[in-house]
Amino acid sequence: MEDIEVPTEHLHEGIHEKAEEGKDRWSMYLAISTAMMAVFAALASLMAGHHSNEALIEQIKASDQWAYYQAKGIKYEITQSILLNSTGKSTESLAEINNKQAKYKTEQEAIKEKAQEAEKESKLHLDKHVTFARSVTSFQIAIAVSAIAILARKKFLWYFGLVLSVIGAVLFAMGFL
Repeated sequence: MEDIEVPTEHLHEGIHEKAEEGKDRWSMYLAISTAMMAVFAALASLMAGHHSNEALIEQIKASDQWAYYQAKGIKYEITQSILLNSTGKSTESLAEINNKQAKYKTEQEAIKEKAQEAEKESKLHLDKHVTFARSVTSFQIAIAVSAIAILARKKFLWYFGLVLSVIGAVLFAMGFL
């Protein structure tokens, strides 16, 4: 999964230029709030990428554990085959084979638990990634709406951008839960 980019450099420049032209408070507030939106969008993007990577790592760990689990199962089946074809084997070697089989089954259970735990961790990280990605999207839309607000000189668009920004902030906070 690739990182989410936040292309806001040009928007910031345009907003700051308009703020300098107007020299009114509203433009300054809009510029500051948009800059804050961009900061949170960058942070949310960073966290989304982190959790995406962690989900992938945990899934790889789970896959490794499942392969190990299968290897133990194959060893068990080989010892089972030896037992079935054990004519002429001593009682001690049969007991040793039985002990190996019990060991393989016990190890398989522990390996299975590790694999399932890694799968749960992967899902948890993937869920957090999605939450942070939604936060990034909300902030990006808020930045775009705010840019339109200053260009069109429409305060209601800025307010809408602020609402979107609050939604992004809520999603950002939810990513940490």
